[in-house]
Formats: sequence, C-alpha cells, structure tokens
Amino acid sequence: MKSEDLNFHLGHRERLRQKFLDNKLTDYEKLELLLSFVIPRRDVRPLARGLLAKFGSISQVLTAPLEKLTEYKGIGKNTAIFIKLVHSIMISGYKAQLDEAPVFHDEKVLANYCKLLLAGKNVEEFHVLYFDARMHLLADDLHSIGTIDWAAVYPREIVKRALDLNARYVLLLHNHPTSNTSFSSDDIKLTTQVQDVLTSLDIELYDHYVVSGGIVYSARNLYLLK
Repeated sequence: MKSEDLNFHLGHRERLRQKFLDNKLTDYEKLELLLSFVIPRRDVRPLARGLLAKFGSISQVLTAPLEKLTEYKGIGKNTAIFIKLVHSIMISGYKAQLDEAPVFHDEKVLANYCKLLLAGKNVEEFHVLYFDARMHLLADDLHSIGTIDWAAVYPREIVKRALDLNARYVLLLHNHPTSNTSFSSDDIKLTTQVQDVLTSLDIELYDHYVVSGGIVYSARNLYLLK
C-alpha cells in the first residue's frame, strides 16, 4: 500500500472510531469498523457493503452460519469466526439479563435473545425455556434438532423437566428456516397440547415463539394461547 493510501486508510479508520464514539455510524460503517479489527490492512468498505447487500442487515450477517459467511468472497475462516464470536457474546449478554431480571420487565430482551439464538439456522431447532415464579430464567434446553421444516417435540419430556426444575412458567421456541413464515397448523396444535398438559400441573405456558427471517412471532400476541 502506497504511503498516501496508507495515510488515508488510517485516517479513515480513525474517523470511523470517532463517529462510533459520537453515535453517528451508519449500519454499513458499523460493520466496516468491526471488520477493520480482524482485517487491518485492507479497505473493507466494499466487503461491508457487500455483506449487507447479500444478507440484508447487520443482524442477519451476525446470525449467518459460519459456512455461509466463508462462502462470501473476501471472508476467510478467521474473519467468519470473529463475526460468530461477536454473535456468541451478544447471546451471552442477553442470557445474563434473563438470569438476573424478570422477563416481563423487558420482553425485548427475551425476543432479542431468541432471535439471536435461532436466526440464520438451516434446520429447525426446538428449544424450551423454563422460568421460576419470579420469571427468572432457570434453563434453556435444546429439545431437538430436526429438518428444514420439522423438529420433534416430546411433551412428556417438557413436563418432566419443568417438574425437576420446579418451574412455574415455560416458553416454547423454534425457528422456521424459510423466511417470514408464522405458526403452522401443526405448531398451533402442539401449542395447545403442551399448554393443556402444563396447566393440569399448575404450570403456565408463558408463550410460544417462532423465529423466522429475523422476525419473532408470538403465539400470545397472535391470540393462539387459551
């Protein structure tokens, strides 16, 4: 890199850092600054713009599978791991908030945690979250991993786990790898089935979330719960 190009390069990154401190970065500039820490000797502006164009948003870049990131020209394995590390740290941060504060104090934290956990998955995963009487998170269990459009659910196992944890509330969570697809008829039947079993034991089904295309659909908000 020529000295004048290097000077501009360094000056541009310093300006990005200052814009970050001033809370004035655009989305592509945020991604550009992030990439600059792992690709320090290259102009990453085209790479940042290209990733946003391909995946749609910063959230979808972070939640994209590792193999999808490395398929993009200019993203090596180290860079992809760095992006996924940021993703993992964000999940840990939201989970810590769920451990510390009741969910109903800020349901956006719960929704963001679920979205970060499942967005970008290529197959369906079914999770069950268990809460105590004060709505603190007791456990997030990966219940099953399925195919592109199906994952097995075992209500008896959910009930047994809830009783073992002395849980008062349960939240069902799964993803639809196909974008913008809300609850299927099978999802609604399952929700009702699990709710009936839990209610008989004085355990409340708090909600059932479906994550699809960066959107979190709530059975409670859609009036699908009894």
